[in-house]
Amino acid sequence: MSEELSDLLKIRRDKLEQFRAKGMDPFPYTYDKNHSADQLLKQYKDMKEGEESAEDVSIAGRVMTKRGHGKASFATLQDETGRIQVYGKMDVLGEASYELYQKLDMGDIIGVKGKVFKTKTGEVTVRISEFKLLCKSLHPLPEKWHGLQDKEIRYRERYLDLIVNPEVREVFIKRSRIVSLVRKFLEQRGFIEVETPILHVLQGGAAAKPFETFHDALDMPLFLRIAPELYLKRLLVGGFEKVFEMGRVFRNEGMSYKHNPEYTMIEIYQAYVDYREIMKLTEELIVYAAKEVLGTTVIEFKGEKIDLSPPWKKITLLDALKEEGIDLVGKNEEEIRQIARGKGIEGAAEIGIGKIINLLYDKFVEPNLRQPTFIIDHPLETSPLAKKHRDKAGEVERFELIIAGMELANAFSELNDPIDQRERFKKQAELKAAGDLEAESMDEDFLRALEYGMPPAGGLGIGIDRLVMILTNQPSIRDVLFFPHMKPVQQAQPQAEEMRILDNES
Repeated sequence: MSEELSDLLKIRRDKLEQFRAKGMDPFPYTYDKNHSADQLLKQYKDMKEGEESAEDVSIAGRVMTKRGHGKASFATLQDETGRIQVYGKMDVLGEASYELYQKLDMGDIIGVKGKVFKTKTGEVTVRISEFKLLCKSLHPLPEKWHGLQDKEIRYRERYLDLIVNPEVREVFIKRSRIVSLVRKFLEQRGFIEVETPILHVLQGGAAAKPFETFHDALDMPLFLRIAPELYLKRLLVGGFEKVFEMGRVFRNEGMSYKHNPEYTMIEIYQAYVDYREIMKLTEELIVYAAKEVLGTTVIEFKGEKIDLSPPWKKITLLDALKEEGIDLVGKNEEEIRQIARGKGIEGAAEIGIGKIINLLYDKFVEPNLRQPTFIIDHPLETSPLAKKHRDKAGEVERFELIIAGMELANAFSELNDPIDQRERFKKQAELKAAGDLEAESMDEDFLRALEYGMPPAGGLGIGIDRLVMILTNQPSIRDVLFFPHMKPVQQAQPQAEEMRILDNES
């Protein structure tokens, strides 16, 4: 098998030397292109058979198909905008140049100059008057008729996925647009984008296990941020009233269709509002993005219709549990623990009541919430950075937004009482000492900042990758990340890869 594979690769390298021997550099520095495939297809779509463009055009792209033999042959070029047909003929190119044209392989990147015409079948085509090899492909592309189907290979070799599966490129174009629209929406409302450190001295801002690193010059451990929250609140102390940051955060936890160890999150903070105002902002932002990208608020996700039309349902966490047959209202601690044990919650006898309530919610409520739903008023114990509820003891003013069984957003009326915050941090420190790696750290500098005074504020975090999943109908977070994290390639996979390439060339 490996000898056959080597022979296939050797043929391409031999062709590389043949181009060089004929005086054509297979890896030149630049090429002067003046059109894209999409531009030509639109510009000449109404051209009649027998007509041709008055001027030469110049395009560049990757050879995706070849057909025809003898003194004339067709090829398909693919650039960033799409595909277009080109036509090479010996009596136009000349014998020497046509011979090199015939040696082109699928995957080669070439530049083409010539006039545009329409074939008898009505296809817009460029008649090649001259071509230039811009990059010799030394490795065969995946099988031409079925594209690249193996998900593992698609994620590991995203560059191939993008070449042979045009619909994948469209997902990432939409992702870029969604990110741009989120920024535009906030900037139009007076928010400014800021940047805060990614390397943190302490872990904080969310309940998650961090990645740890070490800075040699400072001789100290540092953490990749799990959230930018505490730095953004410092900016509220400093006088900024509307700020946001979009960027990578890192959490050393499990992987699934909705989890990747690094992902993109936006955090938004606005002074002088509470979580009710932030709920409106969240709804307006997501509806705006959906309308701009998709032209509708009724979308499909994994075969299910999702209606983003406002207003969205709002329900307390305890009421949502009650709807699923788990009534905790008015129950004492032992009764709640007994219910949790009966529902199979691990550690129900030892962990805090707030955590038990959250675990029941995670297991029995969140997966069943399909349409956009704000779950409001969460346990105090699990929300150390949120303001206590003004009307309900033991709860905080917090909401999570759930769509299609996934949490898309988390928000608070932000805690700005430095005395209360210190007490919460102390309780988190006790949890950390007891082995809870996700507990908040005691951040003295943040507490000092709060003591100078932070205005009342609402804060919001949105998982951008999950939002893109919903708006592009992609079933896994790995489908909306260019380069998702993967386990190391197993020993059996190289052989499967060789088989795939050999099948291609046959």
